[in-house]
Amino acid sequence: MSIATKSDGETVGNLSLIAAHSHITGLGLDDHLQPRENSQGMVGQLKARKAAGVILKMIQQGKIAGRAILIAGPPSTGKTAIAMGISQSLGSDVPFTAIAGSEVFSKELSKTEALNQAFRKSIGIQIKEETEVIEGEVVEIQIDRSLTGGHKQGKLTIRTTDMETIYELGNKMIDELTKEKVIAGDVISIDKANGKIAKLGRSYTRARDYDAMGPDTKFVACPEGELQTRKEVVHTVSLHEIDVINSRQQGFLALFSGDTGEIRSEVRDQINMKVAEWKEEGKADIIPGVLFIDEVHMLDIECFSYINRALEDDFSPIVIMATNRGISKTRGTNYKSPHGLPLDLLDRSIIIRTEGYKEDEIKSILSIRAQEEEVELNADALSLLTKIGMETSLRYAANLIAVSHQIAKKRRTDTVALDDVKRAYTLFIDSVRSVQFVEENSSQYVDDEGRVQLSKNEDAMDVGA
Repeated sequence: MSIATKSDGETVGNLSLIAAHSHITGLGLDDHLQPRENSQGMVGQLKARKAAGVILKMIQQGKIAGRAILIAGPPSTGKTAIAMGISQSLGSDVPFTAIAGSEVFSKELSKTEALNQAFRKSIGIQIKEETEVIEGEVVEIQIDRSLTGGHKQGKLTIRTTDMETIYELGNKMIDELTKEKVIAGDVISIDKANGKIAKLGRSYTRARDYDAMGPDTKFVACPEGELQTRKEVVHTVSLHEIDVINSRQQGFLALFSGDTGEIRSEVRDQINMKVAEWKEEGKADIIPGVLFIDEVHMLDIECFSYINRALEDDFSPIVIMATNRGISKTRGTNYKSPHGLPLDLLDRSIIIRTEGYKEDEIKSILSIRAQEEEVELNADALSLLTKIGMETSLRYAANLIAVSHQIAKKRRTDTVALDDVKRAYTLFIDSVRSVQFVEENSSQYVDDEGRVQLSKNEDAMDVGA
């Protein structure tokens, strides 16, 4: 099981849930780590993406474990998008955990425990073991169902290029075959220890049985030799999962309870020793993953001290941090520092800088977001959204896409026009206009002391009591 938190679009019932970065599928680099202008959902930020590509290559080669990378830049300049691009490029085999800085502050866990769990979720352990498997091409499946709907029996005929055997099937195996939708012509693997069935693909000998095949159909050769063989199986789990299993009485089921609680340091020390033994014996490999901490300036000095120490540990992932702060106060202290990070952690970090987007880049990003949200924009609407994005913020302009689409639907059309965007702009104000309105009408809002002026002719009324 690989721990990877990614931002994807999902469908729940009739709702289409489209995340802010669901259009990102990679960093948009070529084979020489040169960034393309518009690729894999990434637009602009060429220097930052090239730097991220170098980091990505080092992660893939296992040469950068225990390092900290800081992505710093103004709001809406693609910091989280770059982190998501790294995640997508790494694939599901490398653990990727994403948290916000504010998530470590909890009543159930101490700050350091929350960070410790996030660190250990980002370390993958590939455990190797040998098991007996039955591997071959399915010739025929016969299932005899009881008239009362109870006990089921059946026979499975399976072959290799050298032999063919018939196996008796019980309820469990029949359910597994049904679940995996196994049919004649499939090449399957059956784990004898737990009865788990894995479908490896369709046999080449059955390639002409159907006129049409799905795009995901995979053809494999019929296995050779004996049906029963010993095979090395690799299971990938995170260090945190091993911690939870060994620290709770319910063992593996504790992973599904959600409430892991504090895990004693003695348990982690024993697990670290055991994993180190497995590595020495060749039974396991350690995969340093990635921990992404967004809004890292929200952490306090205790958290930063823990990160400094944790980066020197043998079991340490790559830590990628993102912030939009300039010179600001480090939480828990009275001194200011660049990006709100202590100077010792800043000195340890590799810093990637992002810059504001150009007009044509904002236009491309808004066009990609419209396609992701399945919204058709005409040229005038896209131009106005681009202008809004330049004068306000990219996030605000992107948010107006879905709103404008709803307004267009009231006109019984699916194409967003110029007037739809104008209407959305007047209905929903941006942060600049919001600040301006509050400054002009500050007396009508409740202040820090609980006072508000209800009308121009009345004295301020105290509502704090």
